[in-house]
Amino acid sequence: MKIKSFILCSFVGCCLCSCESEDLSDWQVLKPNGTVASPEELSAGISTIFSSTPSAYDTESDWVTGDLKNRFDSGDGLYDGARGVDNDVTGGGLGPLYAGYSCGSCHRSTGRTRPSIADGGSGTGFSSMLIYITRKGGGYFPEYGRVLHDQAIYGVKPEGRLKITTTTQRYTFPDGEPYELVTPHYEITEWYADSIPMSDLRISVRQPLRHVGMGQMMALDHDLLKQIAAQSNYPEYGISGRLNYVTEKGKYQIGISGNKANHADLTVQLGFSSDLGVTNDRFPHEVGEGQSNMMGFAMSGVQVSTEDMEDVDLYMQVLGVPARRNINDPIVKKGEELFYQAKCHLCHVTTLKTRPRGSILLNNTELPQLGNQVIHPYSDFLLHDMGIELGDDYPSGLANGNEWRTTPLWGIGLQEVVNGHSYYLHDGRARNLTEAIMWHGGEGAASRTLFSRMTKEERAALIEFLQSL
Repeated sequence: MKIKSFILCSFVGCCLCSCESEDLSDWQVLKPNGTVASPEELSAGISTIFSSTPSAYDTESDWVTGDLKNRFDSGDGLYDGARGVDNDVTGGGLGPLYAGYSCGSCHRSTGRTRPSIADGGSGTGFSSMLIYITRKGGGYFPEYGRVLHDQAIYGVKPEGRLKITTTTQRYTFPDGEPYELVTPHYEITEWYADSIPMSDLRISVRQPLRHVGMGQMMALDHDLLKQIAAQSNYPEYGISGRLNYVTEKGKYQIGISGNKANHADLTVQLGFSSDLGVTNDRFPHEVGEGQSNMMGFAMSGVQVSTEDMEDVDLYMQVLGVPARRNINDPIVKKGEELFYQAKCHLCHVTTLKTRPRGSILLNNTELPQLGNQVIHPYSDFLLHDMGIELGDDYPSGLANGNEWRTTPLWGIGLQEVVNGHSYYLHDGRARNLTEAIMWHGGEGAASRTLFSRMTKEERAALIEFLQSL
C-alpha cells in the first residue's frame, strides 16, 4: 500500500494543490496526520514522502500527477518487468548474455537485492552482483568485456560464474564489546572460453545501489559541488575529497552516480545494454558481439526505444524520498550529536541544494519541479580514499582503486524493511551498520577511531540515528 502525504502551497490565498506557479520551493508538506512537516523531516523538500513500508523506496512524489503519473507508471513497469527473449521492442530483447532480467531484479523495490556474498556467489542461479574483470596490468580479455555476464539465454553459455568465499576476523572495542569483520574473496569458475589465471585477473564486485533520491542527485548544483570539493580539506582528520570527471556522450563532465561517481547520468541506457543485453540507440550492439560464444547467434536491431528508456529515467527521478523518522526521540537526538562528534558529517554532508532548473532526462524532458530544493542526502558526492582494505584496484575516471564516492545515507534506515537484509558497502561485506563504520579506513579512519572509542550506549545511539534517516 502506498502512503500519500499532501502538499500545501504556502502562498497566501492559494488552495490545496491549485497553485499555478512553477516555483515549488515555498511549498509546505503536510504529513498524513495533517500537521506541517518540520524541516528536519524533509529529506528531499517537496519530494519527501511519509512512508516506512516495504514500498518506501518505490512510491512517487506527491507532485507527480497527470501525464507525469502516466509516464511514471510506464517507467515503473519497464523497470520491474522481466524482459523476454524475443526482439519485441515493448518487452523483449533479453540477452543473449545478461546480468539481470530486469532493473528490479538487482534493485528490488528500487533498493538493493540481497547480495551474493550471502549465498557464496552466482551458484547455479541469479547473482544480483555487478562483476568487473580486467587484466591486472590493465585492459580487457579478448573473449570478455569489462563486465562478466553470469547469465545467458537458452543456447548461449554464461561467460562464467562468481564464487565468493569469506574469512571472518573477530575484534573488540576498547570497552570490551565484540564485533566482527568479514572479508570476501572472489574467483571466477566455469569460464565459457579459456580459463583466465588468477595471476592475470583483477575482479571488482559491486552490490546494487539504492535508487533513492536519484532525481535530486541529478539536479544538484555542480557549482556547489565544486565549492564543496575546494573546501573539502581537513588535514587534522586526513580528509580531502575531490570530484570525479568522466567522458560520456562525448562530453567531459562531473561524474556523480555510481560507487565511484563514475557516471554523469543514471546509466539507464547502459543498464539496458550491459545488464539486460537489450540494445538501444546509444548502445546498438549486442553484449558479447564478436566473442566466439556468440558465433551463429543472429544479431538484432534496437530492442528498446529512447522514449521507453526516458520513462524509466523519469520513474527513477520522481520517486519520493522517505522522510526522517523519530526525530524527537532522545536517543536519536543523542546519536545525531555523536554523528557530528565522530566527524561523519565532513563527508556525509547533511544539507545541499538543487539548481534552479531542476534536472533534464536522457531525452531532454525537463523536470523543473526538482529545482531550488533543500535536500539532506548525507553525502558530498565526492571521492575519498577509503584505504587499501576496501580498495579494489579498479580505476574509474579519475578515481583510483581505493577511492569511493561518499554513499548517500537517506533512506538507509528502511533497507531492512524494503529489501529484507542489512548488507552494506560497495560489495555487501558489512552485515550491519556497525561493521560498515568499522570498515572505514583511509580518510574514514578518524571517524572509525572516534566511533570505536565511544561507549557501547553511545555507539548504539549513533546507529539509531542512522536508522532514522
